[in-house]
Amino acid sequence: MSKKPSRFWLFKSEPDVYGWTQFVADGRAQWTGVRNYQARNLLRDDVRVGDGVLFYHSNAEPLAVVGVARVTKAAFPDPTQFDPDSPYFDAKSTPVEPRWFGVELVPGAAMRVLVTREMMKLDPGLNGMMVLQRGARLSVQPVLPEHFARVCTMGGLAAR
Repeated sequence: MSKKPSRFWLFKSEPDVYGWTQFVADGRAQWTGVRNYQARNLLRDDVRVGDGVLFYHSNAEPLAVVGVARVTKAAFPDPTQFDPDSPYFDAKSTPVEPRWFGVELVPGAAMRVLVTREMMKLDPGLNGMMVLQRGARLSVQPVLPEHFARVCTMGGLAAR
């Protein structure tokens, strides 16, 4: 049985909610609280252990890829959906039929140079990248391998 090739993703997080610095300090994170069905489907059905992640600061100045991470645990029911004290509580979700899923990540390397959205928009090698498209607001987005490698290079990291 052949191993499926790794996939690549861009995960958005607001730095004042959960930023790169906190992620690195924690050493790993359960990526939970995603409440968009399209993003949920990607987490549940497509994100796999070993996949590479561009960690993107959204709703920030500047908007930028600040580091890379790796998926260490595939989809599991998001525990926040069952916690009535959580802002992500979903009364219609049950442990038998969960609606929402998360994955676990570990930080890799911080970008030596922040790769801003403006820099990415100017790079023809990143044409078609979802984060650069108007109205593309998903917090979990697929990234082509060549786009992942290009962003890493722009950030001063060896292509991964």
